[in-house]
Amino acid sequence: MKWNELFDKTNEPTVKQINDFISTPLGTDLGNYMLDTYNVRPKLTYSNCSMDQGTWKGWNVKYKKSSKVLCTLYPKQGYFLVLLPIGLQRVSEAELLMPECSEYTQNLFKQSKIGYSGKSLAFEVTTENILNDLKKLITIRVN
Repeated sequence: MKWNELFDKTNEPTVKQINDFISTPLGTDLGNYMLDTYNVRPKLTYSNCSMDQGTWKGWNVKYKKSSKVLCTLYPKQGYFLVLLPIGLQRVSEAELLMPECSEYTQNLFKQSKIGYSGKSLAFEVTTENILNDLKKLITIRVN
């Protein structure tokens, strides 16, 4: 069953229900990292966006510091997507990190187009290596 079918707009899930649906410790790891490193707690929000076959529709988890969204987690069964915006002024810093990142992240970065506001990377977080790359790039967002 799809995430947005389990929890409609009027039925907000808990963080535990999100982690149970994802069914990988990587989601909990990301949440703990955001809290321990940046003192950022998850904020549940509902998106009506139906782009990309509904990939972005439904309840998601935003990690915000002040008013700035650091990243957004979208639950999927067995893994999760994370949308990570990299501002135009920070793209060159991200490029410098790429040699330290996995082949997956390097390919994702190369394939993501630069827009007027920078790049938006959509990570499919399925392994610890990908999560570690994501953490490195979140550091750029915070600075």
